[in-house]
Amino acid sequence: MSVSASIVADLREKTGVGMMDAKRALEDAGGDEAKAIELLRKKGMKAAEKRQDRVAREGVVEAYVHSNARVGVLVSLACETDFVARNDSFRQLAHEIALHIAAMNPQYLAPADIPQDVLEKEREIYRDQVRAEKKPEAMVEKIVEGKMQKFYKDTCLLQQAFVKDESKTIEDLIVEATAKIGEKIEIREFVRLKV
Repeated sequence: MSVSASIVADLREKTGVGMMDAKRALEDAGGDEAKAIELLRKKGMKAAEKRQDRVAREGVVEAYVHSNARVGVLVSLACETDFVARNDSFRQLAHEIALHIAAMNPQYLAPADIPQDVLEKEREIYRDQVRAEKKPEAMVEKIVEGKMQKFYKDTCLLQQAFVKDESKTIEDLIVEATAKIGEKIEIREFVRLKV
């Protein structure tokens, strides 16, 4: 199936991929833009998985201070080479992540970073809530696990929906950037300060 140049250009604008990747994805998806985006995201995930064993020793520290000067963020974004660290799109990604942190106030980078005592306390609270709703005992743990997934999405940076595009998580942004740039990219740490 052939696709028009304008549709390819639209997809490139939305995803940031190269022209041939956009064209191939649209052809494989039969011209369906949503399916093409999904195919590109899956391709990006595979590319990112291949790079997970690489070491990200370079990077930048991005600082963002909100216009009211009451919220500030520092985020350390790592990559493999200093060439990429100086790249404008890499620096823009660091800025977007810092802006997101300022807006959404994540507490942890990933679920694995949450202390065990915090997790147990949350589970206990959710169990009490579910039992108070008189749900069947057999369903309690499934419901609690669903609530824990929402807790992760609220408190863990990588699982939060990106503030500028809620169809993507921060992890999706990093996977897309990894596929586009061709290097492992990871958030090392972040700090959010508020007056």
